[in-house]
Amino acid sequence: MNTDVVIIGAGPAGIFTALEMLKNGSKQKIVIVEKGAPVEKRKCPKYATKKCMNCKPYCHITTGFSGAGAFSDGKLSLSYEVGGDLPNLIGADRVQDTIHYTDGIYLEFGADTHIEGLGNEEAKKEIRKNAIKAGLKLVDCPIRHLGTEKAQDLYYAIERYLLDRGVEIYFGFECDNIILDGAVCRGVYIRKGGESLEIRAKHTVIATGRRGADWLEKICAEHDIAHEPGTVDIGVRVEVRNEIMEKVNEVLYESKLIGYPKPFCNKVRTFCQNPGGFVAQENYDNNLAVVNGHSYKEKKSENTNLSILCSHNFTTPFNQPIEYAQKVGELTNMLGAGKILVQKFGDILEGKRTWQHELSRSNLRPTLPDAVAGDITAGMPYRAMTNIIGFIQAMDQVVPGFAAYETLLYSPELKFYSNRVKMDERFRTNVQGLHCLGDSSGWTRGLMMASVMGVLMGRELVAEEKGEQR
Repeated sequence: MNTDVVIIGAGPAGIFTALEMLKNGSKQKIVIVEKGAPVEKRKCPKYATKKCMNCKPYCHITTGFSGAGAFSDGKLSLSYEVGGDLPNLIGADRVQDTIHYTDGIYLEFGADTHIEGLGNEEAKKEIRKNAIKAGLKLVDCPIRHLGTEKAQDLYYAIERYLLDRGVEIYFGFECDNIILDGAVCRGVYIRKGGESLEIRAKHTVIATGRRGADWLEKICAEHDIAHEPGTVDIGVRVEVRNEIMEKVNEVLYESKLIGYPKPFCNKVRTFCQNPGGFVAQENYDNNLAVVNGHSYKEKKSENTNLSILCSHNFTTPFNQPIEYAQKVGELTNMLGAGKILVQKFGDILEGKRTWQHELSRSNLRPTLPDAVAGDITAGMPYRAMTNIIGFIQAMDQVVPGFAAYETLLYSPELKFYSNRVKMDERFRTNVQGLHCLGDSSGWTRGLMMASVMGVLMGRELVAEEKGEQR
């Protein structure tokens, strides 16, 4: 098969590449290859069974049209300061302008017009003052919350828009490899069961998300695609009662705090805060169970959850950061018999495990009912655990009660970002015709920034089509 553009992955980066090409009048033939299912067929059985069924051949929460982010909580961060390092590649002003444009597309397809985190300036000052006292930085970032269930409707509308305008989407197909002719990429090899296809294209766009980070790392190594070791985030998901987070939830909706706790001074940050949300389990292809959080527009719990992530950047001779994080997750899974581990913060400080019967005595009831009570510290590296404990104690100065004895920590929360692919400001790699976008490129982290990268890629492809100089 021949096409003009083939996109691997129907997450935000891939979707918005195609969307922007169409919006700019492109006549090029576009093919998208997606391992998972269409939006309307993405169903997690846990809502009925109340426990993870470890679905095969892939988890519907992490895989399918719209990717993993939209099916977790669907939050759009509207500041260039949040979402990775794309500003370092193309400039902060250009990123911020494109965020505004991309946000408009989300509104066009049905996003909620309300923006969280605006106003309440005096209350924000008070929170920021407490953060400074605690040695933390508060990043002021407005949030547009799609909601897990509402995001599905929005992305279904985008899916129909693309299909109705001639974009071909191959659902259920995996990409095995790229087709190389010397230093030129000519397309990809894809497979579905026993069926194999060769798609030849002028431009190949890889946008496989965090889920495809390890695959892209292998492709880069195999074909000498210029890259450098990237960051992996290892951490926990913290759950507290809504009463504890009430002020922060009301004023900011999502508190984005960054610290560098002693003695190691690694970057530690909060991420993906879900007021009234639910802790959730996701599964990767190698049976790795990781924890995440969902936040619905209508359905609410009595708790707020958020992740605390410790960033790890490795230097020579080590060059396998993704495998390292996976090993941490596998060890934690082993301790939980394949399930997510949960432990009280007070038990961690006292050096004891949490027992299942103790969870029912607490003011705080877990929203992940099949999490297994145990000892997170038996699987978490000392450096990461020390950083997390120090950060939680600092958070207690901003949010009194956050470091309470009964505060729950779930593990593992892991964020895999591909080794950062070296590209120019037009997203061109050292292999002609090959581009890497979104979280799989190592340059973005999150829904909005991946979408922004897709928009800019789409514009580049249209500019070349029209013979414009950029």
